[in-house]
Amino acid sequence: MSLQQPPKPIELISFNLCPFVQRSVITLLKKGIDFKITYIDLADKPEWFLKISPLGKVPVVRYGEDVLFESAVINEFLDEITPSSIMPIDSLQKAKDRGWIEYSSQVIMSQYLATVAGDQAEYEKQADALDKQLARLENMINHDEFFGGPAFSLVDSSIAPLFTRFEILKNHYDLDFLKDYPKLTKLGEKYLQLDYVKQSVVEDFEPIFIEYLGKRNSLLAA
Repeated sequence: MSLQQPPKPIELISFNLCPFVQRSVITLLKKGIDFKITYIDLADKPEWFLKISPLGKVPVVRYGEDVLFESAVINEFLDEITPSSIMPIDSLQKAKDRGWIEYSSQVIMSQYLATVAGDQAEYEKQADALDKQLARLENMINHDEFFGGPAFSLVDSSIAPLFTRFEILKNHYDLDFLKDYPKLTKLGEKYLQLDYVKQSVVEDFEPIFIEYLGKRNSLLAA
């Protein structure tokens, strides 16, 4: 794939486990956009990062001299400044997609809170919330392609990071959050076969993720 050279240089500031950063990497790779990635330690945020990140969170994008934050905003901007948009043109459908992108952020947070829960009661609380959210996503899928239709979209970029982690949880901890959701299972399998999803995490993502859960004293890692 020949890389699209955006009007200004793009630098993505990242933490190597962040699912919200992964969303933006997926979008960049899917669209073939040339970019640089810089990793930081969120437990020891450098001063230069705190100066440019209003929320102190990743992802942050430097676009020339300008700074963008929040993955949904970043992804839509990246889509708009390069050809072959993967966001709908129709205003109503675009608004619907933005809603599901925001919803997927809540699902990602529930997944995270379940995986780092330190005791059974907290785990069950977060796992139950996640299950209810997954049921709603399952009910939204009515075809055999991507989440919203036949083409990969920014909603897919936003949802796909869930499945990178679900696969590890299933393979390493024998924990299958998708066992009752065949359409989500099939969608996840499709995502994980895509190069731009497979390449959206660091090469040693799985052991880093497992080590992180251990350091957080996660119930799953006990």
